[in-house]
Amino acid sequence: MFLPLHDQNPIRHIKFPYVMYGLLAANVLVFLFQSTMPAETFDWFTVEYGMIPIVVRDLVPQPVAWLPDWANLVTYAFLHGDWLHLLSNMLFLWIFGDNIEDALGHIKFLLFYLLCAVLAALAHLALNFDGNGPLIGASGAVAGVMGAYILLYPHARVFVLFRIVIPIPLPIPALWMLGVWIAMQVFYVLIDSQEPVAWWAHLGGVAAGALLVIPLKRGEVALFGGR
Repeated sequence: MFLPLHDQNPIRHIKFPYVMYGLLAANVLVFLFQSTMPAETFDWFTVEYGMIPIVVRDLVPQPVAWLPDWANLVTYAFLHGDWLHLLSNMLFLWIFGDNIEDALGHIKFLLFYLLCAVLAALAHLALNFDGNGPLIGASGAVAGVMGAYILLYPHARVFVLFRIVIPIPLPIPALWMLGVWIAMQVFYVLIDSQEPVAWWAHLGGVAAGALLVIPLKRGEVALFGGR
């Protein structure tokens, strides 16, 4: 229905969001590495480093002997199933991540991102307690960035590409754009969608980001800004 293109929200406290670009690069490099693998090896790689609930709960052995069970709560967030999966997550991180890094600072932003990934994975685990398939993708961590953005900059303008008859770029408040995205996640949870999408990880990430950004943000950064 819509595709975000960019926002009108300049950074004010840092010169360059190098942690955000570092995360973008890490995700792309890991996927490029995955892309060199044969299909069977690619699938096994996601089993080894994805977040499998019964592995994290230590009901079955960890596929990678030297990797602690808890480590998959982080490693899964750097794996993607295909280019569309990767690019959609990286687009949202690129649009919204620089302002959250600006509001938190470099080190706190990295901590924030990783914590959102962990908490999103735990939300997925809680609602898929006996799941035996791997959760992969940065969407839980990126959802945390979006949760923080909606709390800090709900009035910032986001240019989105609407397609009703023909694609039209329109500036709308972040609250509307991100609110619609969150509502879609809730809708698919309520109808118990069987699509292979981790809806609960998305919602867990949003909630984690909204909660974590309050104690981690700079003191001079106000809530509900972006005007």
